Amino acid sequence: MEETNKSIVSEFIFQGLCNSREFEMFLLLPFSTLYLVTVVGNLFVVLLIITDHRLHSPMYFLLANLSFVDFCLSSVTTPKLTTDFLKPNKTISFRGCMSQILCVHFFGGGEMVLLVTMAYDRYVAICKPLHYSSIMDRQKCIWLVSISWIIGFVHAMSQLAMILELPFCGPRVVDSFFCDIPLVIKLACMDTHTLSTLINADSGFLATTCFIVLLISYTYILLTVRLHSKDGASKALSTCTSHITVVVLFFGPCIFIYLWPLSITWVDKFLAVFYTVITPLLNPAIYTLRNKEIKSAIQRLIHQSAHEFRG
Repeated sequence: MEETNKSIVSEFIFQGLCNSREFEMFLLLPFSTLYLVTVVGNLFVVLLIITDHRLHSPMYFLLANLSFVDFCLSSVTTPKLTTDFLKPNKTISFRGCMSQILCVHFFGGGEMVLLVTMAYDRYVAICKPLHYSSIMDRQKCIWLVSISWIIGFVHAMSQLAMILELPFCGPRVVDSFFCDIPLVIKLACMDTHTLSTLINADSGFLATTCFIVLLISYTYILLTVRLHSKDGASKALSTCTSHITVVVLFFGPCIFIYLWPLSITWVDKFLAVFYTVITPLLNPAIYTLRNKEIKSAIQRLIHQSAHEFRG
């Protein structure tokens, strides 16, 4: 009799970033602008690398994939967030919620492994420059990128499989702006403490493992080059600074959310905004502003466009 009184949840309600309708209306333009810049910036980097033959190298092939992943990751949550600023009732269907969970972990997990791949590329380029072209050939690059997508997909499916069959019968309010597993799993009408620990351990293990591997990789790069030349460390640091910056910005919030034992709502929301909205915007800016070849390619594109316009 108790089971018949329970209604299955067909949609969830987002609490949003804040409770003030006026402040949400104020945020509409900034977040819409951020998303537009993110889309244009990341797709511009992808198209620039594809069209400029001087950028057809392993490092830029990996960078193009990173920009594409950032575009996809931002598109999973930000459009819904911005349109919800206009709505008093922010709802999402059960299927839509599960799709968000799948895509966030697919692209997020894939990006973590892709950043490890980019660290490996820098290791080979800096520590084994004479063998770089033979080690990082086209087939190897495609293989490494494929592995990042496969691991991201397997991680996302494992997360979804653990939550998809849970009984959701109310309440249905998610205190965030998108369906994140730690918040959605709290709404299941059963004891999910063990399952929640398992899910967090799954995500935390992937994030922490990749982060530790990245730290070891870049530390080894700097130490190895320093042994061979006095100014080598500064050159290596200059080359890797953009990579290290992106790693810290992306992994910091993820590790904090999934491994920190205490949950503070406004902190979690800020970190969620950071890694789903801000980081995909910063990545193309960090790489293009610090990369001479990218800046030269942009200048060549501008000159070519100006020449064609005059002609």
